Amino acid sequence: MANTQGTTGLLGWIDERFPLTKMMREHLTEYYAPKNFNFWYFFGSLALLVLVNQILTGIWLTMSYKPSAADAFASVEYIMRDVDWGWLIRYMHSTGASAFFVVVYLHMFRALIYGSYKKPRELIWIFGVVIFVALMAEAFMGYLLPWGQMSYWGAQVIVNLFSAIPVVGPDLSVWIRGDFVVSDATLNRFFSLHVIAVPLVLVGLVVAHILALHEVGSNNPDGIEIKKGPKGNRWDPKAPADGIPFHPYYTVKDLVGVGVFLLFFSFVIFFAPEMGGYFLEHPNFDPADPMKTPPHIAPVWYFTPFYAILRAVPSFAGTQVWGVLAMGAAIVMLFFLPWLDRSPVKSIRYRGFLFKLVLAAFIISFLILGYLGALPTTPARTSLAQVCSVIYFAFFFVLPILPWFEKTKPVPERVTSK
Repeated sequence: MANTQGTTGLLGWIDERFPLTKMMREHLTEYYAPKNFNFWYFFGSLALLVLVNQILTGIWLTMSYKPSAADAFASVEYIMRDVDWGWLIRYMHSTGASAFFVVVYLHMFRALIYGSYKKPRELIWIFGVVIFVALMAEAFMGYLLPWGQMSYWGAQVIVNLFSAIPVVGPDLSVWIRGDFVVSDATLNRFFSLHVIAVPLVLVGLVVAHILALHEVGSNNPDGIEIKKGPKGNRWDPKAPADGIPFHPYYTVKDLVGVGVFLLFFSFVIFFAPEMGGYFLEHPNFDPADPMKTPPHIAPVWYFTPFYAILRAVPSFAGTQVWGVLAMGAAIVMLFFLPWLDRSPVKSIRYRGFLFKLVLAAFIISFLILGYLGALPTTPARTSLAQVCSVIYFAFFFVLPILPWFEKTKPVPERVTSK
């Protein structure tokens, strides 16, 4: 096949056999993004950075880790104490897990405030939510691998929740564990899924997410398409109005965000890798003991909002099935967001006060649920969790009727630079 890229030498030889230059043009140099991106748009590239960090550090950790109940905890200690720079790689991976969720939560928040889930970007949002679910599965399986006290008992509690599902629950929980209790078989299958299966799915989903994004174009803080207004701009007469090439303009800008992120990331790694027990819980520094239950079992912080919803629902007839369903529904509702929000306006800049109030209540309730999920239950905390759970679900049910009462602002014809 002839070289149609106009390149010569080694690059021309590659282009005749692989569309390297074509891909660079389509996804970097000739992918036009709105000119008014702000700092909220750093988090997409930061999520990709943290994913690469998790894959690379994970590969290095598996070189010294032994996935067996007898050796797992000792192999982690070996990595921390005897492997050259093993402590740093382990902290980069454990801190990276929390950093991944921080970045993803902020990335999803940006989509909420600027309406990035609305037409024509519904599929981008769906891919993003599936990535979020896959990331939760990946983190949960990785949480068991250190084989510490909280790893063991946390996995025991979470897997047992599946047994609350009617008819298939008990058999499903046994199938997930590979045994009647969390054991060596559970550790082995979680290790296999954590290091091979789920990362492959994650990478595929990220590629699909980016391809879908580049097919319809990026949203922006104004929530309008960059092709509106007069055609052409001062960079390229053929380019859409108010659009600039992603490279070099946003690749350089993203490097600033990467630099700031790495400063915070490095500070946590070197000075507070445990983050007061939220990133690395103190009971997990003791080896797993099936005969000794910790006084309080709770998942890692990024699962606690959904765990608080589960605990907020009272058990009926000795089963937690309704709590499990509520926890699952809290995630499933995210998939329907593009069709629940019927407002003609995307960005929070031009939406009315009611939407801002409802969104603020949703975010505050989510944060409170995250805090409550990490604490032991008391009657007062359970009542507060129930109120916050109602607010969380009310957000999705209020969205369809909100446009009837919401007074929006006029949307500009062209993207603004503010």
